[in-house]
Amino acid sequence: MKILVISLAGIGDTLFATPLIHELRANFPGAVIDVFVLWRGAKDLLDNNPHLDTVHQKNLIADSQLGALKFLLKLRWKGYDVSINTFPQSRRHYRLVAKFIGASTRISHEYERSGAFDRWLVNKAIPLDYARHAVENNLALLPLFGEKPKLSQYRCELFLADEEQAWATDFITRQNLSRRPLLGIHVGSGGTKNLALRRWPLENYIELVRQLRKKEPGLAVLFFGGSEEKFDHEKIRRALGGENLFFPKTENLRQAAALIGKCDIFLSVDTALMHVAAAMKVRGQIVIETPTWNKPVEPYANPFTLVKNPAVAGRNLDFYRYDGRGIKGTREELLACMESVKVADVFAAVTRLI
Repeated sequence: MKILVISLAGIGDTLFATPLIHELRANFPGAVIDVFVLWRGAKDLLDNNPHLDTVHQKNLIADSQLGALKFLLKLRWKGYDVSINTFPQSRRHYRLVAKFIGASTRISHEYERSGAFDRWLVNKAIPLDYARHAVENNLALLPLFGEKPKLSQYRCELFLADEEQAWATDFITRQNLSRRPLLGIHVGSGGTKNLALRRWPLENYIELVRQLRKKEPGLAVLFFGGSEEKFDHEKIRRALGGENLFFPKTENLRQAAALIGKCDIFLSVDTALMHVAAAMKVRGQIVIETPTWNKPVEPYANPFTLVKNPAVAGRNLDFYRYDGRGIKGTREELLACMESVKVADVFAAVTRLI
């Protein structure tokens, strides 16, 4: 049997697929199990996964139409028997990809606004469930194979190489951080649709660090991110100087994951690095509530503190649903929503965990 797991949504969403991948290997030890991802960072998270044969990566958005078509044809020619669109992939484009690749059995979830055309694109599906985690939504696909879970427990799986762990240890040693409390921060968020509007204001992060310096002078703060956060990191550096601040330059997401695993506390909104921190079992995980926050995207199998957003006030599904659309609301409304989370509330959450 040849199985293709399709995970074309966010980088963090790919981690949600890893428990299902492990279950597939347990149920089908002799099968070919491949994955197709959109983002380079998603491939980073899956490299070294012993339950996979091949990780295919192609940014179909950035590539030309001809280049994307050639790549999809190569996947079609591999003759997959089964394809699985893992949760959450609400946009119809993802199911179009599955149809083009052409496995005889095409598995997915039924999303809001799905119709007869979607049922033609994928021929086995179950409804999404907002009351359970994305990992559990994925594992609920197993009965469509006629199989039952074989594993006794689950976690989002990252298989880091020794050299990546050694790189993180060396960074801590070179910066003399081994005896200091470490706070990791990711100021960014996803950039597709209008998801960048769920970021907590950069000025608030700056004020938070300023207050933490007074309260906890021994605290070291590590800012994580890639090219998308470069401008914000420079702004933070200009505002606060370099005292007790670190901006590690990582070659890939796996190095970042290894270093996040060294942190005592990790602060972010619901974004890919939040899920990496959960996978690395950071003991003090803090999440600032956003309009996209809901049960399916909580840090999986890792305790966390949620800093409530008073503007969301339990109306999360009024703001964001898995219907292929962005966050509901104008730019001004969403910015005001994130501004409603006060620095004092985040400060209190951090200091309780130090």
